[in-house]
Amino acid sequence: MSAAKPKAEPRNPPELASRYIRGAEVPWTKMSQAPGVEVKVLYEDPSTGVFTGLFRIPAAGVVPDHVHRALEQTYVLEGTFGDEEGMAGPGDFIWRPEGNRHEAFSPDGCLILGFFLKPNSFLK
Repeated sequence: MSAAKPKAEPRNPPELASRYIRGAEVPWTKMSQAPGVEVKVLYEDPSTGVFTGLFRIPAAGVVPDHVHRALEQTYVLEGTFGDEEGMAGPGDFIWRPEGNRHEAFSPDGCLILGFFLKPNSFLK
């Protein structure tokens, strides 16, 4: 699929321009709090804690007990993902309010897109 070329000059100054992230060029990194779990950072602002990333969790993978310090949103792209409160599959969306505590897991492996407003507080 070829992208259409813009017909006009960009409207925004450089500091307000759109940022296009080529996902294939972003490396997977290991998540230190969860062995076997990998993350691809798509957006991160350390000054505020806002974060968007792809998470790849292996079969029987676990994200240890943690508390969400602000709203967390998760969209399941592949596999199954859940916690003691429920399970989600491809196309399902989960959101958790500030203060939610859980241990997340994937019985068969999954790929999820996660949006965080502040980093989680891991308890283990």
